[in-house]
Amino acid sequence: MSQTTSRTGKTPVDFWFDPLCPWAWMTSRWMLEVEKVRDVEVRWHVMSLGVLNEDRLDELPESYRDFLVNRAWGPVKVVMAAQQKHGEEVLGRLYTALGTRVHNQDLGSGREVLVAALEEAGLPADLADYAEVDNSAYEFDAELRASHKEGIDKVGQDVGTPVIAVPGADGEQIAFFGPVVTPAPKGEAAGRLWDGTLLVASTPGFYEIKRTRTQGPIFD
Repeated sequence: MSQTTSRTGKTPVDFWFDPLCPWAWMTSRWMLEVEKVRDVEVRWHVMSLGVLNEDRLDELPESYRDFLVNRAWGPVKVVMAAQQKHGEEVLGRLYTALGTRVHNQDLGSGREVLVAALEEAGLPADLADYAEVDNSAYEFDAELRASHKEGIDKVGQDVGTPVIAVPGADGEQIAFFGPVVTPAPKGEAAGRLWDGTLLVASTPGFYEIKRTRTQGPIFD
């Protein structure tokens, strides 16, 4: 994934997401705005909050631990199965269909929501069955973990979702977590944030810039 241009001649932006992460959702909507004002093309990939945190559940607050154990795995298994069976090109529209219901409409992530999102994305409704498959029997577990590892290895284990990677000046990828932003900027404001993010991410020796969040995600 080190190409400096995509098949359309635009700069490829590789974006790893977990479909239930609200911050990844906000960043993904920003990236769609960036596509409108900058010569870039997003390529979607799956990562998993469940995989990221499975070895440190005992260190996490009970409410988040409950989310990871009881909710986080189902949707990501469905999205990964869709990608494996129908190709990477389905990820963007399925993510939008699912994320709109989960995040913007607050409909949860149960079977009815999964089926509706799959149908909107033009995918078979029975892919929702994968949400109920035990992790040990999930047929795309290796592929899910490989996709997750590809993204997280670019930024390290101490961050989460989303991960974004772009070609650097020498062709090697520059990768970063975030940006975490709410609400997602639109139009040229989205482009300016993109320009600034690339500037700091491409600075040799740069690692982190951060401030404390004072509010949760604001969905349009």
